[in-house]
Amino acid sequence: MRIPDDAPAACPVCGNAYDSVSEHDAGLMVNLLDNERYRRVCFDPVGVDGEPRVRFYHHTHDQTAGGDRGDPPVAPE
Repeated sequence: MRIPDDAPAACPVCGNAYDSVSEHDAGLMVNLLDNERYRRVCFDPVGVDGEPRVRFYHHTHDQTAGGDRGDPPVAPE
C-alpha cells in the first residue's frame, strides 16, 4: 500500500470530500461493519507506470451523511 501524492481534491467516484486515500497493488479486504471512523470507501481503478492499482477513498460518517452533516453523494460528470 502507498499514499499517492497526486490524489485529487475530491473523490473521483462520488464527488465528495474524503478523509484519506490509499493505493493498493495486491490483495484487498474491506469490512466497514460497525466502523467508528469510516462510513464508506470508494474504489477507483487507476494505472501507475503501466501497472494496475486500486485507490481507496475513505469517507467519514459526516462526509456521507447528507443534510447538514455533509453533502450527499453526487456522481462526477
